[in-house]
Amino acid sequence: MLQEYLKLNKNILIAFTASIVISAITAQILSDQTDYLNTTYTTIVDYAIYFSVFSGLFYLDNRKKYYLKSGGTDSVKLRHDLKKLITSLGIAEIVYTIVRWALQYYFLTIRYDPYLASVTSQGMSTIIYMVVVNLSVKITRLYKDGN
Repeated sequence: MLQEYLKLNKNILIAFTASIVISAITAQILSDQTDYLNTTYTTIVDYAIYFSVFSGLFYLDNRKKYYLKSGGTDSVKLRHDLKKLITSLGIAEIVYTIVRWALQYYFLTIRYDPYLASVTSQGMSTIIYMVVVNLSVKITRLYKDGN
């Protein structure tokens, strides 16, 4: 069970690292945009990179978990776990999006450099996200019941 939590957190942190770098570059490239557009576009890029990297890593770590000895896929267990994972990530994503957008917008309005506003807001939001997702995973019991 602890190993599953560690793999999940590793995947989240790697995905956020990739996302932070690309988002900072995007924010700087879009520095001529209004603050709310810069924030919105950067958040969209953040999500595209984060979910691409996270999905790939999560698949690689869990692809064998749902194989049956017959060669098929345990679709019932897969669906069950995906519901719990999506619930856990979904709750955290809502909190993350609100905090990240508000912080980046605020930092831009007080004249942080765009890349710094992006990195700072995303870093702070990631900490909050990690707390929420780990609490949600415990509440949904994603790694209980033989998972």
